[in-house]
Amino acid sequence: MRRAFTRSAETLGVTIAGPEFWGWHGRTLSSRTEHPGRGACWLRLLSAPQDKGAGKIWEGNRHAAAVFDGRVHKPLLHDITQSNSDGYAYRAELHEYVTERVCSPSPVLRAALAPPTSWWESLRADLDHVHAAPTDRVAVRQEWVDRTVPRFLDIPGPRITDWATAHGDLHTANLTTTTPYLLDWEGFGLAPVGYDVAMLLAYSLLTPAFAHRVRDNFPVLKTEPGRIAQIIVITELLQSASRGDHPELVPVLRLLATELS
Repeated sequence: MRRAFTRSAETLGVTIAGPEFWGWHGRTLSSRTEHPGRGACWLRLLSAPQDKGAGKIWEGNRHAAAVFDGRVHKPLLHDITQSNSDGYAYRAELHEYVTERVCSPSPVLRAALAPPTSWWESLRADLDHVHAAPTDRVAVRQEWVDRTVPRFLDIPGPRITDWATAHGDLHTANLTTTTPYLLDWEGFGLAPVGYDVAMLLAYSLLTPAFAHRVRDNFPVLKTEPGRIAQIIVITELLQSASRGDHPELVPVLRLLATELS
């Protein structure tokens, strides 16, 4: 990954100018860089086995840039390069550098967070735009719901009747503290109405005050589509926890599932 990162930086004409940041399970490597014309940029390298270097996640940020750059608060995508080496495919994306800190170092919010009203207003406006955007990408499939909800919650998978385009991975590690900017768009696509804010809520359940603000600012969570979205997100995070990700969320997720069932 480091060799591929260095090669990608050379190809894109940037100089590495910051510490390295590793993504989920070492699948991505990122750093601040300097470009002679654009100044500070963010270089993100995505890796996959060579036969899997394609598809929804692989193309997500490029497709999101075409739909949302300049329309919502997200880092602009400047350039892309792709290479293969040692049986792996690498995709390097050069993004606008955002100076604001993220709200949380982890998707699971553990520390108190109290954004101002303007932060919530900006997030609502951006999500309204996202949810109204047309796309043929799919983030959640009914077949997965039918198969997986009974396995983890012992209830039938709910039927999704209301769909909207979603960011697909909305949590406080993908939101910045001031504007907020929405980061990491690789998973965007069609999902149940309320999916994004259900995800934000689920990852925030260990901090009740922030979770309360999520519920207050997004009334969709109190509707039937919002209830369905929460059940689906809970199932996703329980499945993820079964593989070792954020097991500390399991008790509060199951408590919320009981309240919604």
